[in-house]
Amino acid sequence: MSDVLVIGAGPAGLYAAYYAGFRGFSVTVLDVLTEPGGQITAMYPEKEIFDIAGFPAVKGRDLVDGLMKQAGAFKPTFILGERAEELETSEAGPVRVVTDKGTVIEAKVAIITGGIGSFTPRELPAGNEYVGKGLVYFVPKLDVHAGKDVVIIGGGDSAFDWAYSLAPIAKSVTLVHRRDTFRAHAATVDQVRAMGVELIINSEVESVAGDDWIESVTIKNKEGESRTLPAQTLVAALGFIANIGPIANWGIELEKRRILVDTTMKTNLPRVYSAGDITTYVGKVPLISVGFGEAGLAVNNSVPYIDEHQGVFPGHSSGGGE
Repeated sequence: MSDVLVIGAGPAGLYAAYYAGFRGFSVTVLDVLTEPGGQITAMYPEKEIFDIAGFPAVKGRDLVDGLMKQAGAFKPTFILGERAEELETSEAGPVRVVTDKGTVIEAKVAIITGGIGSFTPRELPAGNEYVGKGLVYFVPKLDVHAGKDVVIIGGGDSAFDWAYSLAPIAKSVTLVHRRDTFRAHAATVDQVRAMGVELIINSEVESVAGDDWIESVTIKNKEGESRTLPAQTLVAALGFIANIGPIANWGIELEKRRILVDTTMKTNLPRVYSAGDITTYVGKVPLISVGFGEAGLAVNNSVPYIDEHQGVFPGHSSGGGE
């Protein structure tokens, strides 16, 4: 029995574990991945993140390391490599979760911070047979692509973030997008353009060539004109298909595969709160920094279920030092 069960060990979940520990509560953190950090650890540990307060830029792995150190001060219990399969709850409590491996976890409250759930990349229409032979869907280690000609397909934040990170170490970086406008932040687009990365618009991959490894990528524009680019790495940053898995069967009110919460981060189920990218409400902005705030709200507002003698707001942490 823990005071708080955090389902999901991404940034919001790790901050929730810290904050619950700071409030003096015992915490269990459950995640299907075998390492903490969620999408950051799985997809882009070497990518720099620019929207964390107090850090002009911070690499994903460094952010996760800092969050783990922060939460670790209060010794939470981590159960990794297991998925929350069943959830039972009532107003009288406790919350009971059974994992896919049969582990039973009980807690006074649960905070779901499962990110976007499980995710699979959208496949490249042409050349998918080169997966493992130069075609990648995310870039966990930058140095693997040092000195190579890199072609990136996509126009969102991930595509431009990888272009920004790879440009200083790759032989060349070319970004290809099927539209003439980009979804990425305008500032990042300007930075990548200033680095000399060629941006090719209104074009898609026509074919990929190479024997044991990718050697070139042929693209075709809307006018039907083809162009062949040298490439030993092809990054398909086409987005991901999210699947929230068993959560859909728990009776939680959902909106477009997101958990609907009120202003206290409470779901429609008793003793169950949510924070981070998996939540939604009017005005929601899916930023890591917003997820941190939601985690704090969820922990504080769940306090009456944990200890009726404590108030929702404990005072500022700056007043709790030695």
